[in-house]
Amino acid sequence: MADIPPQDRGRLVAETRRRFEAEYLADKPEKYDLRDVEKLQQDDSWVESYLIWRHNVVDDTLKMIDESFQWRKEFMVNDMNESTLPKWVFETGAVYLHGYDKEGNKLFWFRVKFHTKDNKTLLDKKKLIAFWLERYARREPGKPLTVMFDMAETGLSNIDMDIVRFVINCFKIYYPKYLTKIVVFDMPWIMNAAFKIIKGWLGPDAINMLKFTSKNEVQEYVSMEYLPSHMGGTDPFKYSYPPLVDDDFQTPLCENGPITSEDETESKEDIDTDGKEMGEPNSNEEQLPGPKKISSADTVSKPEEPISKPEESISKPEECDKGESKTKSVKKPLSVFKGLLLHISPAEELYFGSKEIGERKCLIMLTNVAKNTVAFKVRTTAPDKYRVKPSNSSCEPGTSLDIVVSLHGGFTVSPQDRFLIMAAEMEQQLSGTGAAELAQFWKEVPRTKVMEHRLRCHVLESSKPSSLSLKENAFNVPTKTNEDLYSQLTRLLDLNRKLQEQVDRCLWFQQLLTSLTVLLLSFATFCLYVLYNQRSDAL
Repeated sequence: MADIPPQDRGRLVAETRRRFEAEYLADKPEKYDLRDVEKLQQDDSWVESYLIWRHNVVDDTLKMIDESFQWRKEFMVNDMNESTLPKWVFETGAVYLHGYDKEGNKLFWFRVKFHTKDNKTLLDKKKLIAFWLERYARREPGKPLTVMFDMAETGLSNIDMDIVRFVINCFKIYYPKYLTKIVVFDMPWIMNAAFKIIKGWLGPDAINMLKFTSKNEVQEYVSMEYLPSHMGGTDPFKYSYPPLVDDDFQTPLCENGPITSEDETESKEDIDTDGKEMGEPNSNEEQLPGPKKISSADTVSKPEEPISKPEESISKPEECDKGESKTKSVKKPLSVFKGLLLHISPAEELYFGSKEIGERKCLIMLTNVAKNTVAFKVRTTAPDKYRVKPSNSSCEPGTSLDIVVSLHGGFTVSPQDRFLIMAAEMEQQLSGTGAAELAQFWKEVPRTKVMEHRLRCHVLESSKPSSLSLKENAFNVPTKTNEDLYSQLTRLLDLNRKLQEQVDRCLWFQQLLTSLTVLLLSFATFCLYVLYNQRSDAL
């Protein structure tokens, strides 16, 4: 809904909620899980995801929500967890989440060779897929993923069209806006006819998401570090259970300790440059950020600020404009994620500059909106690349705290890099928030009381466009490129269809000629037999 004005977006969301309550909920409210209904009334982004998938047509959106909510109640998705599924479905290793594609999207793996078609276990296998999707949707709300169908070493016994159709329905109806593409690796030729049917299930809007690849082509979408060896990759990952496969978040370098000499020199040079350019004292730049008290007016007004949706977050050109003022100081994030314990800014992504821009730091702002002190810690999937100060501390009620994320020496930012912010409310009777007290607190706090929020990294390109017209045209380039790719893909698909028709005709003629040849040989044999018998009778 990024292409329609905000007032129209709000109107469509309100209309969808009103009509759903009047036309669907009033008749048979028992059809739905009330937790889903409550989320629909409170979460604008959830309503928008259904509207976008149905091209902002409210009637179609309502039908989709109705079908999705009935499915969620039937599968008891809100109550689904690891203990509700049989252990053997996890042990097969046929379905799991691991790694990222080149665009930074999570990979949802289907190892088809480990799946055997069996109607008796079909429901459990579907619930396993729903389990992983719901788990991901709760942890990474609104962030898309890429489906990887690994069909290496598969046969007819591994092909299950019911499972494939269920996966497609999950992304078309139950989890809209989560799918970026479906990468099919090493598909057997015998499956060509089956995937013609699958293309029909996907529909015209999603047909371009199908990517058929071999070992030479799969690296266009996923880098070698997240591909197994049989795909030509270098990922040493081997699936095993237990425990559940999860994001490999670790504690980053230089939590609260001293800065290494190399980075300290680099930081001091940055500070000196900032002080000369900004005309500000440089003595406080590298100091550990401390809590800042928020006035009562700020405390009241801040929650009323609109939450930045992913579509409303800082765009790349806007960030580049800010980069034109040559400074290496940490930028203040503008988008806000409003959690139950902390407000976290930025809401979605940490923006780092490219080598040309030279910005190697980001700022994460935390605001405690709870009644008690909130303990937090920061973890990352790339602990060798980043230092975070502070990475394990606490925030008093009504205060805010800045976390500085810095990139180490010669490392570069990758879209696959992730940060995890974990927060939990501390009870009032706890005395002290030192390192020992925090360590003991994290050992004892129940997992259910821990708030988690994930951030991904984004690299800004050069902020020096050659001209204003070039900068403005940059907005149109992707659209034109997408149209060209779409037209080329359409032509290729049409050409492939014609070639397939020609192959089918050739096969038909080949079968016809074979049949005629057999008939002629039979006829000739029969004639020779008759002549031989006649000559024998004559003698």
